[in-house]
Amino acid sequence: MNAEEQARAINAWLDQNQITEIECLIPDMTGLARGKIVPRHKYNPAEGLRLPEAVLSMTVTGDYPEQDFTAVSDPDMRLVPDFATLRPVPWEKEPTAQIIHDCYNFDGTPAELAPRNVLKRILKLYEDEGLKAVVAPEMEFYLVEVQADEDIPLTPPVGRTRRTEAGRQSFSIDAVNEYEGIFDVMYDWCEAQGIQLDTLIHEMGTAQMEINLDHGDPLELADQAFLFKRTVREVAIRHNMYATFMAKPMQGQPGSAMHLHQSVVDLETGRNIFSNEDGGPSDAFFHFIGGLQTFLPPAMPFFAPYVNSYRRLSRYTSAPINLSWGFDNRTCGLRVPHSVPQARRVENRLAGVDVNPYLAIAASLACGYLGMKQRVRPSEPLTGSAYEQPHQLPRHLDDAVDLLRGCEPLADVFGRHFIETYGAIKEAEYREYFDVISPWERRFLLLHV
Repeated sequence: MNAEEQARAINAWLDQNQITEIECLIPDMTGLARGKIVPRHKYNPAEGLRLPEAVLSMTVTGDYPEQDFTAVSDPDMRLVPDFATLRPVPWEKEPTAQIIHDCYNFDGTPAELAPRNVLKRILKLYEDEGLKAVVAPEMEFYLVEVQADEDIPLTPPVGRTRRTEAGRQSFSIDAVNEYEGIFDVMYDWCEAQGIQLDTLIHEMGTAQMEINLDHGDPLELADQAFLFKRTVREVAIRHNMYATFMAKPMQGQPGSAMHLHQSVVDLETGRNIFSNEDGGPSDAFFHFIGGLQTFLPPAMPFFAPYVNSYRRLSRYTSAPINLSWGFDNRTCGLRVPHSVPQARRVENRLAGVDVNPYLAIAASLACGYLGMKQRVRPSEPLTGSAYEQPHQLPRHLDDAVDLLRGCEPLADVFGRHFIETYGAIKEAEYREYFDVISPWERRFLLLHV
């Protein structure tokens, strides 16, 4: 569908659904929705919109790196709507639409810093090899009581029995049903937006849930993960709760992950290239794992993007501390679930749910791609506990950013300009965090050192 056909299709859908307002969205570097809200009569999808390019170099606090990474001094970029992402906004009272836009320079080239364009760039590497990646994200999150005071620790919410959960309720059906009002609305709103939910389970933490998305095209799944976070937050707020996607929101509770299942198929035949004709694992399967083991450590800022992210990655908490791999071994950073040959896949368990889904999916697929291109052999599969193995991952954000900047293969596939900009954003966030003196420091150091 060319630009003119897209514009006609968008206008027809808006008219058919009697839309009065349009939320024109782009995912920023944190994975939040930025953009403009436009009255229907003023929206022309053929023209698109404009937005400052600097939006793409903003930190999570709304600040900017000291260096200006835009092309010139704070230029605009052109936003072009993608008809495939046009959806209703089910929580608005007036008929409202939302549509994700792609970011372009005025010479028609894609804006390098736009996360959606970054993922498209990695997917093009697969396409050029006659391949297509398939992914399925699993997204964990907590429901918590509304607490306006940021200095007070979070607490679990009251359910339909007017009580909070007692102990951990892993896989409990009754514990999920404590919040059935939230989940009924969540499923309805996700269905209205075409977000393909699979299973809902109660995870290990108190009022911690996990939603799995159906497997499919990586760009479509990144869009769905982006919209899913937004939807769950809205549902929770309307039920007087928060839904949080922090990697480690509460002391003494497990962190929240976005596990990513990945496979690769041949574009012409649809055959899963991770399996040979006889059903056994292929060289491509092993090379993909080898690439993940080799390049995930320098790609760590995409999977653990904030200082809080590293609190999740500790022993015996269902979170990886290294990149051992094994068959159906959840202690490993890379797990291969039991499956039939056509469904053979690799589960990357490194990412926290606080990631930008576009960048995390792009980075994981980029690491696997590099492994296949360089024919990297993985270690032997682990049969014991990976928690007994040494740490292999950066322990802090500043160390991770240094590794990322020093990895030339990742700079080649992502573009050096993007890597330097992303690194500068993370450095600015770390500096701002480092200026804050924590309650722990005041409690134990103020009068004791």
